[in-house]
Amino acid sequence: MSELRVYNTITREKEKFEPINAPHVGMYVCGPTVYSDVHIGNCRTFISFDVIFRYLLFLGYNVRYVRNITDVGHLENDADEGEDKISKKAKLENLEPMEVVQRYTNGFHDVLNQFNTLKPSIEPTATGHLLEQIEYVQSIIEKGYAYESNGSVYFDVEKYAAEHNYGEISGRKIDELQNNTRELAGQGEKRCPLDFVIWKKAEPKHIMQWNSPWGKGFPGWHLECSVMSTKYLGEQFDIHGGGMDLKFPHHECELAQNTAHSGISNSVKYWLHANMLTLNGEKMSKSTGKYFLPQQMFDGSTELLDKAYSPAVVRFAMMQCHYRSTMDLSNEALSAAEKNLNKLQETIEKLKSGKGIQFHENEDSAWDNHLSYFQKKCEEAMNDDFSTPKVLSVLSKAMKTINIGELREKHVSGYLELFETYLVQIMGIQIEGISGSNSSGIEDELIQLAVDVRINAKNNKDWGTSDLIRDELTKLGVQLKDSKEGTEWTK
Repeated sequence: MSELRVYNTITREKEKFEPINAPHVGMYVCGPTVYSDVHIGNCRTFISFDVIFRYLLFLGYNVRYVRNITDVGHLENDADEGEDKISKKAKLENLEPMEVVQRYTNGFHDVLNQFNTLKPSIEPTATGHLLEQIEYVQSIIEKGYAYESNGSVYFDVEKYAAEHNYGEISGRKIDELQNNTRELAGQGEKRCPLDFVIWKKAEPKHIMQWNSPWGKGFPGWHLECSVMSTKYLGEQFDIHGGGMDLKFPHHECELAQNTAHSGISNSVKYWLHANMLTLNGEKMSKSTGKYFLPQQMFDGSTELLDKAYSPAVVRFAMMQCHYRSTMDLSNEALSAAEKNLNKLQETIEKLKSGKGIQFHENEDSAWDNHLSYFQKKCEEAMNDDFSTPKVLSVLSKAMKTINIGELREKHVSGYLELFETYLVQIMGIQIEGISGSNSSGIEDELIQLAVDVRINAKNNKDWGTSDLIRDELTKLGVQLKDSKEGTEWTK
């Protein structure tokens, strides 16, 4: 078996994956700030690390996967000044901050469930670890890497950089950062503009604040992840993941805090980063209108897409692009993914029924080698930094072999296992007719029953019931298409 190699952002190289304490693996991924609906770009990151989680489990590792919920401390524009994002949302909607947190945490879970992601081992919240964060800040102050100023506590970047390599994750140089830093409002409290807040003084009007040795305040965004990752995974752990946009300053600050607190410079062995999404070649952005939510993709309610696409199709489309590459989420990409997934589905149905397949009866051992070749190539692809596009290319070749009759009947179960292992178990694609899928005959009958009830409600002009059934089926990944001839549904 080939060895797993992963691309380590901090070394800019693919490295052999060797856990610190095998077979145990500790993996931390920065979770969402729950002040709004999770956007599709965030979903790509979580789906990418879901595949990594699944593959490590497949290899037999005992994985502790920690993915946090940021429910305080993330200020506007990711800066040290401004209003807390959750506090601001709570004021706008006249809600308690924890109502906002709960609403969008529930929504986040609902979306990821539709994408068929596995739940993390631990999902800690920032507000649930305030005592640990205060102790962490005290430790950094005692070791000389932070200072209190007017009720806030700042990390001393220049002091740290004099002894450690600040900027090694992002590749930024401390001299360049200093030269390019502009004086911003409120930075008079800092010794250096590069210093970042690890405990922020709360103004009287701030509705999320706690007592601390420095007065009432709240923890810094970067600090929260340092505390929660090391609490559950130890001062040194294997994998830290997140989106490319978090490399600087978030992950850079995390690493500095970890090192200042523990004295261990390599607190994380492998830094992994998933890349961004674009929409028809342009950056996705609320301000430009080039933006939609996952649910809008599933129900076809966005004008930016030609039609609705199921969660399985969207996830499959993401698998066609390497997690470290920018992915363009265009109509063309989604349409191609839907066609390819349908072809795979049809091939799997052929294998299960035996219909439409011309089995090769030649006793030449070359036919026996086809299956083992495909198995080997899929394994090599996943071990090459989790290259799902290469896996799908191999499965496409396997599909061609099946459809042109270049297989023997005794290999049917082996091909089904190949598709189940890499499509369902590792990539998390929900495929009908394979062990591990969530679909069955009785499920189809129940869906049809719900559709029939909806049709009856529409005929009786009971629009509330009709809309409710449509919305609930959409959440389950069932697409409805109404026409003059009736209502058709697909998964």
